[in-house]
Amino acid sequence: MGARYSPGGVTAAADENAAYEVGDIEFDAEGDTLRGWLYRPEAGGSTAPVVVMAHGYNCLKEFYLDKYAAAVASAGHVVVAYDHRNFGDSGGEPRQELDPWVQVRDYRHAITFAQTLDGVDPDRVGVWGSSYAGGHVIVVAAIDRRVGCVVAQVPTISGWESTLRRIPPQALAGQRRAFDADRLERFHGGPPKMVPMVADPEAGGAASHTSPDAWEFFTGQKSPPEDQWRFRKWRNEITLRSIELYSEYEPGSFIERIAPTPLLMVVDNDTVTPTDLALEAYNRAGEPKRLDLFPGGHFAAYTDQFDRAARAAADWFSEHLGPA
Repeated sequence: MGARYSPGGVTAAADENAAYEVGDIEFDAEGDTLRGWLYRPEAGGSTAPVVVMAHGYNCLKEFYLDKYAAAVASAGHVVVAYDHRNFGDSGGEPRQELDPWVQVRDYRHAITFAQTLDGVDPDRVGVWGSSYAGGHVIVVAAIDRRVGCVVAQVPTISGWESTLRRIPPQALAGQRRAFDADRLERFHGGPPKMVPMVADPEAGGAASHTSPDAWEFFTGQKSPPEDQWRFRKWRNEITLRSIELYSEYEPGSFIERIAPTPLLMVVDNDTVTPTDLALEAYNRAGEPKRLDLFPGGHFAAYTDQFDRAARAAADWFSEHLGPA
């Protein structure tokens, strides 16, 4: 399947006075179709660098990814922003399953797609990722030398260490039994077991994320009325196997292999992707590198700290990839 670009047909929140144009895209990823948005800067020379970006754990591109794409495009870069396989507008089965290694491969498919676009310099490629995808871009930058610059925002560093902090030790054995039962059910042709992504802290109950700030972010509780459209397609469920796959994922083990590709890590006061793990990983990374610390919890990068985080990313790409 080829690419499709249709300016004006996008559902992203585009600024009428912005220095970029935006349209829908779709591209093939080993038989499944990934869909998203293409941002093109209006100013610049004949070719521009390109930045590939995707969102975090069970996040759709509507969750403010358009604002990050617009900030990077306004700095003179083409941007490919897409929904992960199995989520949102992208294809793939089973729905609502997060497989980190599949998502890493899809980043690489997106890079290949981006390099084929008219007006793109295929030798100037950047990758941006946040949260779960913040870990993905660490891996991609380490293993794919086409990447010339990387921004890892509030990144997942160790799925296992994060799991140990979220789940009481006495509950781990029961979770393992649930994983094994789900595996057996799938073997016999049954559907994947589904679990909630977030739970209302006032109502209680089990979920992948149980913090009040996760509930408020994913359900749009504190978002202004003009942003409520962002949350309409989101589903409060993931496959149980997504949690098992998360616990096995160690993107931080790749960080020493990124250099000499320039690395920016944007880190906050975090419990979802623990700050101390991010700082320890940053210290192991080679040069050139930069650390941007900002106040607030995990989701502040999409809300009150957005301007700072987006500016840091756009400046890093401009410094190391050059504008159009």
